[in-house]
Amino acid sequence: MNNEKFSLKKRIKSFAYAFAGLRVLFREEHNSWIHATAAVLAIAAGFAFRISYLEWVAVLIVIGMVFSAEIFNSSLERTADFVKAERDDRKRDIKDLGAAAVLVCAITAALVGTIIFLPKVVALFR
Repeated sequence: MNNEKFSLKKRIKSFAYAFAGLRVLFREEHNSWIHATAAVLAIAAGFAFRISYLEWVAVLIVIGMVFSAEIFNSSLERTADFVKAERDDRKRDIKDLGAAAVLVCAITAALVGTIIFLPKVVALFR
């Protein structure tokens, strides 16, 4: 445990570092744009279909989950490249596992979106 006194200035600075990480994500990780597009579409659909409070909670949780997984995966991949520049089966497996985590989160988000929005879309055509 850190015995340093609480510093509001340091806490505010930690937010600046976090926002810098988001800038890196959107500047350098192309998949983040796919996730952002899906998130914007889901949010727009949420407003269009006037989803319930609990449906909003589910949509926002899975959006955050996918972005968090992408951030963790990007960090893991960069760390693997930093530690070992050359190709290696173990490094490949590490990267593949990180990518699999993002995939599982994205599939889960798609399923949640389907559960919430498909009945509303079907109802439009009835």
